[in-house]
Amino acid sequence: MSRIGKLPIEIPAGVKVTIDNNVVTVKGPQGELTQAIDPLISVELDGAVLHVKRPNDEKESRAKHGLYRALIHNMVKGVSEGYTATLELVGVGYRVENQGQILNFALGYTHPIYLQLPAEVKVETKSERNQNPQIILKSADKQLLGQICAKIRSFRKPEPYKGKGIRFQGEVVRRKAGKSAGK
Repeated sequence: MSRIGKLPIEIPAGVKVTIDNNVVTVKGPQGELTQAIDPLISVELDGAVLHVKRPNDEKESRAKHGLYRALIHNMVKGVSEGYTATLELVGVGYRVENQGQILNFALGYTHPIYLQLPAEVKVETKSERNQNPQIILKSADKQLLGQICAKIRSFRKPEPYKGKGIRFQGEVVRRKAGKSAGK
């Protein structure tokens, strides 16, 4: 049996879960999220505990069992606590600023890069002296937050020689020796 799928999902106070026609809707203080569930998987609400069940031990149902349990758990955690991601820009002259939901990047290209963020994501930028500029993203939707972080990171991935680029806070970039180290 799936070790992840068989774990119950605790519903915290202030969070409301509704299930109808294989669609799970979770409402909480941080927002509202919905997820369509495969008809192979059943979701049962038992008081303040949610159980995800599968009908048999076939490969497809085993795979989806853990998947949908994880998705629903992420939704419950997102609407109750929310998710936060912090990115930092490492490099001379790399800057970021936001005007509302629009991020304006200066990343060493000949042009600025503008990124329009969806309304579900709250953004804050910090630029302090002698520190790398930071982008703090907050959202109830973990999947959307990860997607936006990946998009921002794709503008300048961390490179292994000087360590420049956009990276998550606390991320360690493995450094390589340059060609002069071989002599």
